[in-house]
Amino acid sequence: MTTESVPPAAGATGPAAPQPIEAAVARNSADVKFSGVERHYGNLAALAGFDLEIKAGELVALLGPSGCGKTTALRLLGGFDQPTVGTITVGGRDITRVPANKRDMGMVFQAYSLFPNMTVRENVAFGLRMRGHQKTARLRRATELLELVGLAQAADRYPHQLSGGQQQRVAIARALAIEPTVLLLDEPLSALDALVRHQLRAEIRSLQLRLGITTLFVTHDQAEALSIADRVGVMNAGRLEQIDTPENVYRYPATEFVAEFVGAMNRLPGRIGDAGEVQILGQKLRAINADGRVPGSEVGVLLRPETVAAVRDPAGHGEVVERTFLGSAFRFAVRLDGGLTVTVESSSHEPPAALGERVNLRVLADAAHVTDAVALA
Repeated sequence: MTTESVPPAAGATGPAAPQPIEAAVARNSADVKFSGVERHYGNLAALAGFDLEIKAGELVALLGPSGCGKTTALRLLGGFDQPTVGTITVGGRDITRVPANKRDMGMVFQAYSLFPNMTVRENVAFGLRMRGHQKTARLRRATELLELVGLAQAADRYPHQLSGGQQQRVAIARALAIEPTVLLLDEPLSALDALVRHQLRAEIRSLQLRLGITTLFVTHDQAEALSIADRVGVMNAGRLEQIDTPENVYRYPATEFVAEFVGAMNRLPGRIGDAGEVQILGQKLRAINADGRVPGSEVGVLLRPETVAAVRDPAGHGEVVERTFLGSAFRFAVRLDGGLTVTVESSSHEPPAALGERVNLRVLADAAHVTDAVALA
């Protein structure tokens, strides 16, 4: 990478300090494009027909279960593996066969991968050292980055003297030190406890927005993906099932897999109406994925618990058979007179229904994903 720099001090050798990190990263950030990418391991297709575009400065999270291909996609972009077919471009440049050390990618792993015999400052400066930057310049940059991630006071400590969250902040600072075109985050928070994970994902998002760096974030955690990304790509069996804003992926899933993988879901019986809408629990909703279905046909309808309300009614058609307090919400299991059990979630500020109380169910959503009736449990 060619780096704009200030002249070195008298007697110094090697490249001088790069621009302030915010300007340098924003300048280098580039768009990414996967086109028809496949990766086969013998008869196994880890990726199949994978197409994805990431805009410069955008954070895209790839979400999916183990073995779905999300980490394979990240490794292909990082240059740690090569596609069987297809191309990958960064900033319009084809990097499909470019070695990893020539791609200027910043990589953050789940396991931190810090050098135990180096101080925090030396760990952050390591990439600049490998690129020939003079010692004064690289240590100055390392200090700047440690301030950015809130660890300036720990610069002279060693990794074993830091908590897991602090070590991951060091790993992020080290990845940013080389002014990467793309930041790659491979399950970076999965080894941390819940509170630290929540705090650090907010810090990562804040830092990414501040720097404007193109970022690919891989995770199996739904809340993590939905809270941190500009767009979420949900993957299944090597394919991208949906790529959209977190809100649209959650509210308007494109496939049955997305509907059931992202968040809790009810599966209820419904019927297609004359205008193509879906009729359920006495209400009419816009049907998602109902193309080709005949009016009057029986279908399954997927509804999230928070889109169903339990209304107290002594003559209601259901009974509360389970009640769980979740802190911010109550979750109820309502058994309808026909035997079907529906999960309902409501704010904990609302007066909760009691166990054994009779209720009617009311759908709050304006649309619902339709599936085959035979798939109902």
